[in-house]
Amino acid sequence: MNLISSEVVHANSLDFTVLTAGTGPLALCLHGFPDSAWTWQHLLADLANAGYRAAAPFLRGYAPTELPADGLYQTGAIAADAIALHEALGGDEQAVLIGHDWGALATYGALGHAPHLWRRAVTAAVPPPATVAQGLFSYNQLQRSWYMFFFQSPLAEMAVGMNDLEFIDRLWADWSPGYEDPTMAQRCKDSLRDPANLAAALGYYRATLGSGARSSDYDAIEAAGSAPITVPTLYLHGRNDGCMGAELVDDSIMTSLTHEQSRYEIIDNSGHFLHLEQPTEVNRLILEFL
Repeated sequence: MNLISSEVVHANSLDFTVLTAGTGPLALCLHGFPDSAWTWQHLLADLANAGYRAAAPFLRGYAPTELPADGLYQTGAIAADAIALHEALGGDEQAVLIGHDWGALATYGALGHAPHLWRRAVTAAVPPPATVAQGLFSYNQLQRSWYMFFFQSPLAEMAVGMNDLEFIDRLWADWSPGYEDPTMAQRCKDSLRDPANLAAALGYYRATLGSGARSSDYDAIEAAGSAPITVPTLYLHGRNDGCMGAELVDDSIMTSLTHEQSRYEIIDNSGHFLHLEQPTEVNRLILEFL
């Protein structure tokens, strides 16, 4: 059995706290919102047992990782972090990249900008940007995505932080109906309880849809995430996802995932946090693909 440990790694001018397990080629796992690196606890162990050095950082702005001094949370910055972490964690051309939610969006950018660094990739719960753009403005998806627009409001920090971040509990219940794990919810809240960390997490949405800070330094990496992805990629989506509807995912996704070995799977009996709801099935698919 491979035990999960923690270390601090300096990359892209930030000190990242990273959960690690095992030895071998790097398997870098990126979480989303509202979540933490602990979301990968099941997969880290299985990756380690399969001969990988599994590593899951707390993303920029999520405690205990350092808050970036530049206050940048655009997708290109997260993708740049992934590329920098590849080097900092000793990755080579055998490295693989796995991303969920915002971590998926960062993965597309890292794959598009530096495809030579990654042998294979897995993304989950947020399709490639072209697919999202195509389906975002349907009524059903706009109804699911209301929170993204609410997060542009200056009232968002107060509302999300009330009653020990009850807002996050409600999002998890809406996005993964029937799934409950108090330990995971607590770990997520621990990463966001400080107002500065909560503002950082909301900053991801403000940089994407609102007036949040952005830098042209990350424009090229961000744009690469919207281009066709040539690295073999497996995309996974929960059938009952209450955040990004499963109807967004069909064969049109393959116009973005262009490698002949790329494919997608819809996971039954799971929602947005499919890797926690159905870890045995999801991990099997990931390990077989890798």
